[in-house]
Amino acid sequence: METAASASTSTPEGDSGQHAAAAPPRMTTVSKHYFGGASSAHNHDLRVDIIENIEEDYGMFVWPCSVILAEYVWQQRSRFTASTVVELGAGTSLPGLVAAKVGADVTLTDIAHNTEVLNNIRQVCGLNNVNCTVLGLTWGEWDEPTFDLHPDVILGADVLYDSAKFDDLFATVSFLLENSPGAMFITTYHNRSGHHLIEFLMVKWGLKCLKLLDGFSFLPSCKAASLQGNIQLVEIALDKEKPNCSSADENNL
Repeated sequence: METAASASTSTPEGDSGQHAAAAPPRMTTVSKHYFGGASSAHNHDLRVDIIENIEEDYGMFVWPCSVILAEYVWQQRSRFTASTVVELGAGTSLPGLVAAKVGADVTLTDIAHNTEVLNNIRQVCGLNNVNCTVLGLTWGEWDEPTFDLHPDVILGADVLYDSAKFDDLFATVSFLLENSPGAMFITTYHNRSGHHLIEFLMVKWGLKCLKLLDGFSFLPSCKAASLQGNIQLVEIALDKEKPNCSSADENNL
């Protein structure tokens, strides 16, 4: 990840400086992410700018899983052109923004009550001159807009970090896949999450693993050098017959 040299302070909306008790402004920076060519400032095919909170709030920081999933979207861009994409737990939205820039119709979602993150997503869309829908979507809650989503691809970067939320996530993914025949869920996660628990929940929610990759296996060396962790990328679909997604399946991918 390459980060702009200077940081800026963001002022809370509506603050004219008259309220001494107002919360201090957030410290933000704009990071620049390059795709194609040498993936560098001087040699690239696509650039995405991300507004990040340098205090590293979970929803406003570009984590390694996001970088890896965004690179995968870029390398698989022919799959995303003219497709409908929903990103869950989008946060800074790097994968979804890459999808939008290669021609997908993208809806970026995050927790419904997290207005700061949702507003940041809107700002990032404007910064990158992309027209994405921004939607509050809390996993496991069935608000009316959720029923209108019919994605070809669901994206999720580092959404498998809190095991207490896994069931809600997989319930939401399963619903969206059932609502969209032939759709796919593509996610990146740290192995800290425990792949066997993820396997169990895929079976529980009628899902199957179609592809499992080491996230660094396709990442350009210039990006891999700045990232750490054991990160997996998995493609998941509905499983009508509900077979087990075992390590034997992984060996055939």
